[in-house]
Amino acid sequence: MGFPKLVEGDHVGTAFPASVDVLLEDAPGHLTRLFRASGAIGPDNAVTEITHKREFFGGGMGRKMEIDVRYAQAAPDLPTRLFAKFTREFGDPLRELFSPVMDPEVRFAMLSRRADFPVRVPWCLFGDYSAADKTGLLITERVPYGAEGVEPALEKCLDYRIADPLPYYEAQTRAIAALAAFHRSGRFGDAVERQFPFQPDSLAMVKVIPFDPAGLAEKLAALRAFAREAPQLLPPELTDPDFLDAFCADAAVVLEKEEALWAFLHGQADLVALAHWNMNPDNAWFWRDQAGVLQSGQLDWGGVGQANIAQSYFGMVCAAETGFLDRHDAHLRALLLERLAALGGPTVDAELFDRCVLIATALLGVAWMLDAPALIAAEIADHASLNDRYDPRIRDAFIPRAQLHLMTAFLWLWRRHDMGAAIRRFPA
Repeated sequence: MGFPKLVEGDHVGTAFPASVDVLLEDAPGHLTRLFRASGAIGPDNAVTEITHKREFFGGGMGRKMEIDVRYAQAAPDLPTRLFAKFTREFGDPLRELFSPVMDPEVRFAMLSRRADFPVRVPWCLFGDYSAADKTGLLITERVPYGAEGVEPALEKCLDYRIADPLPYYEAQTRAIAALAAFHRSGRFGDAVERQFPFQPDSLAMVKVIPFDPAGLAEKLAALRAFAREAPQLLPPELTDPDFLDAFCADAAVVLEKEEALWAFLHGQADLVALAHWNMNPDNAWFWRDQAGVLQSGQLDWGGVGQANIAQSYFGMVCAAETGFLDRHDAHLRALLLERLAALGGPTVDAELFDRCVLIATALLGVAWMLDAPALIAAEIADHASLNDRYDPRIRDAFIPRAQLHLMTAFLWLWRRHDMGAAIRRFPA
């Protein structure tokens, strides 16, 4: 049986191309129909010509395209330089895993078209997803990196190349606060509850760690082996056997107490809001306003939903340099809470927020950062021969570089804040 060329989505209710190839069979016609259906253009306007198209690759979703268009009726606020993102192709073995995260992303993109939306995101011309077919399409304006006052794109886990990362993280922190304050103050009305219902008792919300005790033990054994075989890739204090013994014992306690830990995070009503879970600066673009203050816009909203904003905060700092966190972590946490209150959101106790960040870091780190040794070895079999983390063989390979640094930052935060002691004290 052949795969469908057009799929009818669940939200806009019009058939959209299921792949790049189908879109390009009649791009002006398809785009005209989609943009009219979404309200991006009126019934008397149309896409008349494709003036540029280029496919490129990146991220975990499907194929991506740059598309430049002309309209029958141009307008200053109607983007001509577009970005299109598809789910993975039918038959792709990773389709089942990656496709569903596009559903909330397209719902968010359509929500973000309201004029008073509190954070800058790429303007959405069309977004829809079919749960039955696990197929989605998102078309937005394209960010002009390195032009028109926009800074060049940043790369994940290469903060050491930035002369002063603090303004970038301050901009991201303000964005977390702005979105949360807008939601918690009621200015979304019931839109968030309808589009992103908060279901803290669902299994997906309380069982995030993808290992059973035996699986976790395997990951921890691999971590110990990695630290023995390639200690030059980690800070010396993280290869200390006593630290690793304690961490491995306490990671098992995180798994044991996972449901209780999530219940605590979900129970902090003032901190639960619409949130981006991956606000590393590489998922943003930056420019300076008239006063010279760095501002940011946010990309890559896959998996967006309601969550404790401590999770969003960890998602922002988890790829930062450890020395940067040592100097600025407390400042960024204070800034987030100050802006949250100043923008109409709740006033949150700093100690409570710190506790939430600690718990979120422990849960998300154990869930997602312990695959690093296996992922690094899969791409760099002789990783023990690397000189250090700046060795070009790992520095220039995205997955090994990112996995190594994310794991390092997590372990450093664990040690810095003595997370094991806090987790052991937490009631089961």
